[in-house]
Amino acid sequence: MCEESFQYKCHLLEHQRMHLGEQPHPCHECGKRFSRLFQLQVHLRIHSGDRPHLCPDCGKSFTRRDGLRVHRRIHSGEKPHRCTQCGKSFDCPSRLRVHGLVHTGEKPYHCPECEKSFTNQSRLRDHQRLHAGDMLHHCADCGKGFAYLSRLRDHQRVHTGEKPFCCTQCGKRFTQSSAIAKHQLIHTGERPHRCAQCGKRFRQSSALTKHQLIHSGEKPYPCMQCGKRFAESSALTTHQHVHTGERPHHCNHCGKRFASTSALNKHRRTHGPDLCR
Repeated sequence: MCEESFQYKCHLLEHQRMHLGEQPHPCHECGKRFSRLFQLQVHLRIHSGDRPHLCPDCGKSFTRRDGLRVHRRIHSGEKPHRCTQCGKSFDCPSRLRVHGLVHTGEKPYHCPECEKSFTNQSRLRDHQRLHAGDMLHHCADCGKGFAYLSRLRDHQRVHTGEKPFCCTQCGKRFTQSSAIAKHQLIHTGERPHRCAQCGKRFRQSSALTKHQLIHSGEKPYPCMQCGKRFAESSALTTHQHVHTGERPHHCNHCGKRFASTSALNKHRRTHGPDLCR
């Protein structure tokens, strides 16, 4: 079947079950079956909540040793898996595979409720919990609910002020690993998200999504008072000041107030170049 060798016969027999598809070890909690006993033992930690592998840098815990090993690369900056298309590197092969979808534009996981699409199944599962209202974990400080315990732990750093992720280039610290990954693109100058229609590149996928509305002409944000539509929610917010009469932006030099930052910046130029900054 394969040429892998084993010191003990019991290990060989266990390995052969993989080829035969035999799974004699069932989980009595959920019914999932495994070919090896140690796989069942690791799986049972999902039900028990046992996370014996602790990160010495930030205290995050994991059910598996290999999960901890991949996580520690966030702190060390090690990224051994490199994209052949744009050169971006990743700490584990699964993130590289998901990143590859940025270049193809593929989003193979579709939400049956709202038709929104995602690059991986875990993001789809997170999204579906919003429809289900399944927020099992609540913050003791502000009451905000989260679908996953890991998301709650990330959120709690807002209240504690803890920022365990440090940029090695400038020393700026962040509460989440995803935030430091986005920040580091400022130093590298990398813009991995490319518009297929005009070639313009962006640091973040959200910026690309906003930009693509220019090509599609889609304006998903309507004003409830006059019906005018906008491509971005921020543009709608600025427009609504027309109806409310609100002028939240004021000139530090003369005190005059404006409905938008662009109008304020235009006004500042009337005071001369020294006061435009």
